[in-house]
Amino acid sequence: MVSKRISRTLVLVVTVFVLLCFAATGFYFGLSYVLSQNARFARLDAQFSQSETGGIINKDTPGAVELFIPRAADTQQIAELLKENNVIENTFMFTLLSKFNGFDSSYMAGTHFVTATMSYDEIMYVLSQKPHSVQVTFPEGLSYKDVKAKLRAAGVNFDETVMDNMVRNPQLFLDYDFVTEIEKNEGRDWLLQGYLYPDTYEFDINTDEETIIRTFLNNTEKKLVTEYKERAAKIGMSIDQVITLASIIQNECSNGSEMLTVSGVFRNRLKKEMPLESCATINYLRKEAGQDIVLWTNENDKTYDSPYNTYNHAGLPPGPICSPGDDAIRAALWPETHKHLFFCAKGDGTNVFADTEAEQQKNVEKYRKLAESGQTEATEASNDNAG
Repeated sequence: MVSKRISRTLVLVVTVFVLLCFAATGFYFGLSYVLSQNARFARLDAQFSQSETGGIINKDTPGAVELFIPRAADTQQIAELLKENNVIENTFMFTLLSKFNGFDSSYMAGTHFVTATMSYDEIMYVLSQKPHSVQVTFPEGLSYKDVKAKLRAAGVNFDETVMDNMVRNPQLFLDYDFVTEIEKNEGRDWLLQGYLYPDTYEFDINTDEETIIRTFLNNTEKKLVTEYKERAAKIGMSIDQVITLASIIQNECSNGSEMLTVSGVFRNRLKKEMPLESCATINYLRKEAGQDIVLWTNENDKTYDSPYNTYNHAGLPPGPICSPGDDAIRAALWPETHKHLFFCAKGDGTNVFADTEAEQQKNVEKYRKLAESGQTEATEASNDNAG
């Protein structure tokens, strides 16, 4: 009969052996999991680096599920979001594997696309990558309504009513000095119009309205350098007045060098307390009314009952009519010195300038006739030479 001591020893040896087998098996499967995981992540890395869109899955991928991860969302909240969208079944397993794989705190807020066929670690990998975004270019001269249309066309989702309220009443943005100086003039609807600086921006397709506006304003803050503020004070204008004048200059001409001359005309008229008589402000009113813009205004256009009608109201309009670029802002600050009081569009993107109303009327008649005949000054000269 085997003694109790030998029995205990055998039990101990068997137990240790079993534990070692379990440990070896666990180590083997754990090592295999890690190695296969590394291989999968290496494959995902390769796919992401080769993708022009920054992600291997997008809205056009069959079975793609769009997820928007809020800022500061933790792993548990993300797991619940995945389950709500039928991407995963077990939130506990996801949070456990997330910690094991080292993904906690690495998930990126924003829009991502995943599929229900992906493994948990593949989902984790995708959610830790840069979220989907779009680049949108806003050229100079866009009104606030134009900016919204550009965002919509690019696929950015936003609540128009919420953003309209923020632009009308920018209380959330009083941390920007230039916003606190915006004048609440009668008839001025969009207080932030003119301050959505023209440039190329990147937006998450599901970003919130405040972030959209702050993206613009952050850039505007950088562009309104100290030199501009000092120059504005020197010529007796506020930055808000400068932006308003620059917005008119921006939409009156596309030629950067000519902006200085146009600015000089407006400065001369302001000094003489003459109405600016800017076609750009009339076209702004036409666009707001859903009408097409015109190259030359007629008498009916000049009857708009609005403080933005610079034919009927002297001085600057209540606020900017568009977002001016740097050339227009500099032109408003450093106008060219001359005696011109008038300018007229020539139909080729440039203007002709005049000192008297008689000269101006002569120019208007000349270039209207050319336009009606489908010609410009250049084509007329070419035809004369050919003849």
